[in-house]
Amino acid sequence: MVALLGARQVGKTTLAQQVAAAWPGRSRLLDLEVPAVREALVRTPDVVLRGNDGLVVVDEVQRLPALFEVLRPICDDPDRRAVFLLLGSASLDLIRGVSETLAGRILFVDVSGFSISEVGAEHQQRLWMRGGFPRAWLASSSPAWTRWMQSFTQTFLERDIPGLGSRVSPTAIGRFWRMLAHCHGQVWNAAALARSMDVSATAVNRYRDLLAGTFMIRVLPPWFENLGKRLVKSPKVYLRDAGILHFLLGMEDAEELPMHPRYGASWEGFALEQTLVAHGGREAYFYATLRGAELDLLLLRRGRRWGFEFKCTDAPRTTKAMHVAIDDLGLEHLWVVYPGSLRYSLTDRITALPLVEVDKIAFRPHTR
Repeated sequence: MVALLGARQVGKTTLAQQVAAAWPGRSRLLDLEVPAVREALVRTPDVVLRGNDGLVVVDEVQRLPALFEVLRPICDDPDRRAVFLLLGSASLDLIRGVSETLAGRILFVDVSGFSISEVGAEHQQRLWMRGGFPRAWLASSSPAWTRWMQSFTQTFLERDIPGLGSRVSPTAIGRFWRMLAHCHGQVWNAAALARSMDVSATAVNRYRDLLAGTFMIRVLPPWFENLGKRLVKSPKVYLRDAGILHFLLGMEDAEELPMHPRYGASWEGFALEQTLVAHGGREAYFYATLRGAELDLLLLRRGRRWGFEFKCTDAPRTTKAMHVAIDDLGLEHLWVVYPGSLRYSLTDRITALPLVEVDKIAFRPHTR
């Protein structure tokens, strides 16, 4: 089986329809948001699934976690004639037991919104402002974008969160979400957020995990090892989609972005997410010491360490913190990712890199 996992409205169903259209044999779509389909799969799942041949697409699979137990013996059946494509808008952390049930039988593919390599370098500013949700990016005007964002966030809070079986109040999650927008890119501080919301630290940790599990936020863990230094050991939290960030911050037009206090943090989150879309989110960390040395992103690839700094400036320069990070972590190379168009060397181990070229990094020794 293959599972496409990503936020709602990010394009998973469209992608699955394209796969089905190109499939050489029969194909069938089972959408768990359709009451009749869901009822059939609740009452007689083995009958509905086992008798198929060709491609079977099961959409919104997180709504019925019990299906995974049914799919396991079907997948193990040497006589089966079906191939299953599952679509889900919640991570496995929110679907208990799935990893154990389907170990060795399923491939997970992360589906993000539009990337800069897909929309083109000439649309970088639009992608940054509007985010990667297809309908948001394609909106005919700024007011249309705002209306779509308003509808999306409201539906997410009032229908999708309760649909996962969560008993958390949509109002509380919505308030927490907006607070996170103002803390975008900062080190996680559960105690401070709990005081602001007048709830326990356990509650805000639960809110955070819920938004992370539905692909709304990214929790970037810290890198720490025995370096003989006092290191930051709490994660950083980013809203994964820049458009949602800007909507929750009250922005309606790209002209407002450069004047907003979270301008630099917005670029950092946007560039970080595009980097992880290009190179995968595994083995990704940030690095910071209590004395102020910091690296926005550390990737472990090909047995080496590679660093990234995200600077919203026309002409990046080296800083003392960059050299400290290279020495502390033994970085193979460090890229300073910025909005411009010219790639150039700052030192033999530091390169200024336009965001539009971030997907071209090969992670080979002596890469520039």
